[in-house]
Amino acid sequence: MLKGFLDLFLQSNCPLCQRSTSGVVCENCTRQLQKCHHPQPQALWKPPIPVLSWGVYGGLVKRAIAVMKYENQPQIARPLGQWLGETWLLHSLHPEKQIVVIPIPMHANKQKQRGYNQAALIAQSFCQTTGLKLKLNGLTRIRETQAQFGLSVSDREKNLAEAFVIESDLLKHHKNASVLLIDDIYTTGATAKSAVTTLRQSGIVVLGLAAVATPLKDKSSKN
Repeated sequence: MLKGFLDLFLQSNCPLCQRSTSGVVCENCTRQLQKCHHPQPQALWKPPIPVLSWGVYGGLVKRAIAVMKYENQPQIARPLGQWLGETWLLHSLHPEKQIVVIPIPMHANKQKQRGYNQAALIAQSFCQTTGLKLKLNGLTRIRETQAQFGLSVSDREKNLAEAFVIESDLLKHHKNASVLLIDDIYTTGATAKSAVTTLRQSGIVVLGLAAVATPLKDKSSKN
């Protein structure tokens, strides 16, 4: 009876379907999300910015990311980061140990408004799964850019030009490490390009970016 009471007490509602669940998302939504696994996670792992993704940006994955970001459900980052980490380990793209994981940062004003940076939460779960070193504040976003949605590729790049700076601790203690960036979605690559440019201009090696989801085909979306 006590176990049944505790189980009932610990139940919460799935943020995606509102079913009762003891997990972050319910078993049904977990199964549906797993079906959105990218058929070729390493398909974009090539220059100039290699990208690894766990899922296809659409359907329930798109909804999960939107709910995580815009409906105050940061806990969704935990399974997404875990699945991304498992994908990294499965494909063993870089077996080297000296890798520093850096989440794509939000501007301080935007993060204060949201209450958290979803990329940082994904990166934490990713590193718990992979055992890689996490550097939460390796990059700082110094420009409060306008929303990327609806902008052309060239306008996105202009919008993000010189948007990031490197924290001094990264240059001081991790100069010889290789950086892996983490973000929730990768679409046109404008955000990643700006971050990578900033890092490489200071002589830091960037392996690439791991994102929870990418579209199967290149198309405009939030980034």
